[in-house]
Amino acid sequence: MSVFTTILLGLLPSFLMVILGGAVRNRLSVNAWQGLDKLNFEILFPALIFVAASGRPIAIADILRIGPAVWAILVVGLTVGYLSRRYGPDSFLDFAGAWQTAWRFNTALAFVAAGTLSSPPIGALAVAVGMAIPMANVFAVTALSRGSGTLRNTLTKVITNPFLIASVSGVIVGLGGWTIPAPLLDPLKLLAQAAIPVALISVGATMNWGALAAMDRFSSILVATKLLVMPLVTLVACVAFGIQGPIASTLVLFAALPTASAAHVLAAGFGADRTLAATLVAQSTLLGAVTLPIWITIIEILL
Repeated sequence: MSVFTTILLGLLPSFLMVILGGAVRNRLSVNAWQGLDKLNFEILFPALIFVAASGRPIAIADILRIGPAVWAILVVGLTVGYLSRRYGPDSFLDFAGAWQTAWRFNTALAFVAAGTLSSPPIGALAVAVGMAIPMANVFAVTALSRGSGTLRNTLTKVITNPFLIASVSGVIVGLGGWTIPAPLLDPLKLLAQAAIPVALISVGATMNWGALAAMDRFSSILVATKLLVMPLVTLVACVAFGIQGPIASTLVLFAALPTASAAHVLAAGFGADRTLAATLVAQSTLLGAVTLPIWITIIEILL
């Protein structure tokens, strides 16, 4: 069995969960699915991120290497994604709601994809996610806040982000090498176990499955930036600078992730075009089902 086939089979259960969500979407109301997204955003995924980051000792050296690297990857997405501006909506607010999909990432698929590698870099990935979440949100919230809010409001939205709080807390625990008592940690583990399946089903239920038919020059640039340009630039940089092992695998995998499934929620919260952002999320997710296994195969072979 080839490496690609093995990885594809490893990702298949997750893709089937997304398909299941699409099949049962009419069993629940729109408000119910939005409630599940809120539950995942506020509780389940923060628990997953915290458990992953705090579950093993973290070396300061790893943070110093991984942190700047993932920030640079996000800057690549932000910069290249801006090339789509001339083809996008006239309103900068609507453009910003779509632009964020060029660098934001799907945390659920991150941990699923990492598990398909022969040596899953879960610890390094938790650090990468922990370092990337605040910066990705700073970029997105700042762009969406331009002309529609004060600096104080922007900082408040970033600082109170549940993903940021969970990732920073987990990294602090990991750096300190502290052990959380089982009676406190076990409930968090139970919540963490529910995060990925709930997220995948919800993505399938809220996805526009016909989004690929709406691909145009604007969306093609943004989706290509996320799925092709970012991982390619990261791979070339890893090879050029001699970066190998778990850190290289983590960086390329991180760069290759489809965009965040909740990007349209953030866009709508600022009054941007929710439909445009949701369409880009669907396009990135559907095409990511093809590109992500390819990038994981490249990681296994080269890194």
